[in-house]
Amino acid sequence: MYDLLVVGAGPYGLSIASHAAAAGLSLRVFGRPMASWRDHMPRGMFLKSEPWASNLSDPEGRLRLDTYCAEQGVRARHGEPVPVEMFASYGLWFARHAVPEVDERMVTGIHPCLGGFEAVLEDGRSVRARTVALAVGVLPFTEVPAVYDELGPEHVSHSSDHGDLDRFRGKDVTVIGGGQAALETAALLAEQGTRVRVIARAGGLRWNDVPPPWDRPWWQSARAPHSGLGCGWRNWFYAERPDTFRALPEATRTRVAATALGPAGAWWIRDRVEPAVELLLGQEVAAAYPAQGAVRLETLSRSGELTSLDTEHVIAATGFRATRDRLDLLPEDVRGTLAASPDGSPCVGREFESSCPGLFLAGLVTASGFGPAMRFVHGASFTARTLVRGVRRRLRTGPARVPVPGARERRGVLGAAGH
Repeated sequence: MYDLLVVGAGPYGLSIASHAAAAGLSLRVFGRPMASWRDHMPRGMFLKSEPWASNLSDPEGRLRLDTYCAEQGVRARHGEPVPVEMFASYGLWFARHAVPEVDERMVTGIHPCLGGFEAVLEDGRSVRARTVALAVGVLPFTEVPAVYDELGPEHVSHSSDHGDLDRFRGKDVTVIGGGQAALETAALLAEQGTRVRVIARAGGLRWNDVPPPWDRPWWQSARAPHSGLGCGWRNWFYAERPDTFRALPEATRTRVAATALGPAGAWWIRDRVEPAVELLLGQEVAAAYPAQGAVRLETLSRSGELTSLDTEHVIAATGFRATRDRLDLLPEDVRGTLAASPDGSPCVGREFESSCPGLFLAGLVTASGFGPAMRFVHGASFTARTLVRGVRRRLRTGPARVPVPGARERRGVLGAAGH
C-alpha cells in the first residue's frame, strides 16, 4: 500500500507529486500530464498570468518556467504572454525532472478501504494508498446553463471542449460570456474566418490593464505591488496569503471566491476582439432551441426587449462550478457525507484535507477555502507544500477509518489486481 495516490497530472498534481517525492513518500501519480492544456485549449491561446506567476512547484524552486524557456532558447519576459503550447511543454519537462513516472491510465473510481483508499483504474486493476490527493483540475466542473438543455452536442459545447477550432471555419458561431475564455475564443474564431459574435450579460466588457514594468520606483511598488494575480494590495493578499484568507469568515470567503477577479479580457487581446467580433452586450439568453438545422437564441436586454437570432453553434464560455456532487470519482455515499461550503464546494482543513480522513483536495475545488489563487497556476506552490505536510501528518496519526457499505465486496472482486 502506497503512502499517497495523486489523481491528476496538471500543474497542481505534478507539484504535489514533486513535493511528496522529495519528502520520501511512496506514491503513484495517475493522469495524462497537462491534459487540459494539451487537449482542451485551441492552438494560438496564451496564458493570462505573467510568466513568473506560472511556475509549477518543486521544493528547491529550480524547475521554473523561465528555466525551461532558457533551455529552449526563448526568454520568458514580464508583460509578454506565454503561448499555451509552450506552457504545456514546460509541464511535461517538469514531470520528467521532478516527478516519479506518471501512469497515464485514468482512475475511474476511488473507494475507502481498510487502512486507506482503493483506486480503480480504467483497465479494471486497482491500487491502494493510505491517502489520496484529488487534483482533477477544472474539467469535471464545466458549467453550461440550463437554458441550453434542449440543444445536443452538435449545437452547443463548452469552451473547454475544444483542442482546436477548425471545425468552425466558415460557419456562424455565438460565444456566450464576457471573460478571457470567451473573448480569446472569439478572436481565434474571427481570425480563421468564422462569423462570430459574443453575447454577454454585462453592459460593457472589462479589460485588464497593461502591467506596469517590473522595475519601477519604490513608491509605485509600495502603492500597488506586483503579485501572482495582478497588481494591488488586494490581489497581493489573495495571491500570497491563502492561509490568512482561510481565517476569514466563511460567508466572506465564499463571496470573494465567487466575485473576485471576475470576467475580464487580457489587455493584449482587446485589439483582436473589438474590431473583428460582433458584441451583443447587456443581453441574456432567455431561450435556446433547434430551428431548421441551426440554433435559435432569444435574448432579453436589460430594458426588457426580446430579440432573436439564428446561429449554427453556441460555445458556452460560462466557467466552472466546483461542487462536491461533481466529484464523480468518489462514490455517492462518500460525496454526500463531505462537509460543504455555502456554494456547494467541499470544505477543506488548513492542510487541504477534506472531512473524509485521508482524502485531500487541490485546485479550483478549494477556492472557497483558500481564495482566488486556487483558480490559477500560482496557487500550486502553496497547495503542494501545505498539502504534503498534511499528508505526512495524517500518515503519522494512523490509517483513515471510513466505513463504506460494500467495501468488503469490492475488495473481494478487485483485490487480486491491487498493490
